[in-house]
Amino acid sequence: MAKSTPDWSTGLPPELRKVIGKCLASGTDAASFRSVCTPWRDAVPFAAFAPLLLLPFGPDWGAVTLYSVAEDKTLSLPLPPEARGKVPCGSSCGWLALMDEAASVTLLNPFTGALVELPPADENIAAASTMQTMLVSKKGGRWVLHPEDDNASSIALDEMRQFFFNEIVLSAPPDADGRGCVAMAVLAGSTEVAFCRVGVDTAWTLLQTNLECTVGSVVYCQGRFLAIDSTGEISMFSDIANTVTPTATPMPSLSPPEDLSNRSYLEWNGELYVVGAMLDLFRWGLKFDYRVVVCRCSNLLDPTPAWSRVKDAGDLTLFVSTHFRHSFGGTSVSRFKRNSVYFSDPPYGDQDYLGHSLEIANIATGKSEVTKPFHPKVQGFEALGWIRPNLWRGRREPNRSRLHNNEKATAPPKCRYKYHTPPDRVIPSNPDLS
Repeated sequence: MAKSTPDWSTGLPPELRKVIGKCLASGTDAASFRSVCTPWRDAVPFAAFAPLLLLPFGPDWGAVTLYSVAEDKTLSLPLPPEARGKVPCGSSCGWLALMDEAASVTLLNPFTGALVELPPADENIAAASTMQTMLVSKKGGRWVLHPEDDNASSIALDEMRQFFFNEIVLSAPPDADGRGCVAMAVLAGSTEVAFCRVGVDTAWTLLQTNLECTVGSVVYCQGRFLAIDSTGEISMFSDIANTVTPTATPMPSLSPPEDLSNRSYLEWNGELYVVGAMLDLFRWGLKFDYRVVVCRCSNLLDPTPAWSRVKDAGDLTLFVSTHFRHSFGGTSVSRFKRNSVYFSDPPYGDQDYLGHSLEIANIATGKSEVTKPFHPKVQGFEALGWIRPNLWRGRREPNRSRLHNNEKATAPPKCRYKYHTPPDRVIPSNPDLS
């Protein structure tokens, strides 16, 4: 008698499918799980991955507040004790970078509670900032300023980004299986950047960008970090994850398109995008008209990469952050408009409304609309930027395998690395928005 093929769609009760969905360790596992059949796909809804707006929070706050544009609701996620008393200094790959008064950095996945510690800043990082006109030194675990009259004063927590890590961007989630994660930091008012290999390096390494103006943002694209200065000039680094001494190469062919202002840079599907504005007409007072323009570079690793204008991005939606500069793209999901750009805040501010508002631009026409009013909890807040939920628990241990060419495998580097997911923390497959 032939054996019957098991019916996977009904073989497991819905409650058990949801429990399994919450325990998946990676996006690859989630994709495989969703591909089995419709009931399994429903257990891990794609809506759970829709980008959210990260709202400001202070060192004394006990939770992070996120806003769902699709649902017009807010989500509050408790901060682990180790993540409190710090200020945010970046958001990428679904993780937050948090810095304390000692300039020590902790990476936090707000959706799972996982924590990873990065090396603290040192005197080299402090000296690399061209914003500093006074000597900075560390005393008793705190950083202090020494003005000309030699009266030292401590640097306040809310001032740390002005002297150390202005923004930290990751090459990959630090719990990503099989991929080495590199953190790169934009320093305050500096033409240099700093990097560390997560779980490997015990200190940050400074890198010259070979750019003339201060670095405003960094982007990770096609396995390379790009540094972009305040004028839009770009420099590309060699493979940092596997190179002992990375180098930077300016890319003059990727100078920003003429007259494109208020630029933001992002990566999607191996391509580099720049989103900016073309000013059309000044009107009375402070009001003016502008068109949003999107350009794309598909040949980043070619000898002379170039920009091309994008007017039809298909199902693509771009999410541009105006506070933290890290932005990203993604295939349009439910309730988000395709072929559009979603700005976390209007690039030039809302000329008619002082509260928080969202700007949505049509890539084909360049025309924008500003939505208002927002959810009551969101009004009056400037969003820190977009964050793409990373709901997966990591499996890997601290990465000890990436050694420099002159190191022996028998002497792994000692590093401050901590990966921890609280056992009582529930990872939502569809966050409970309220």
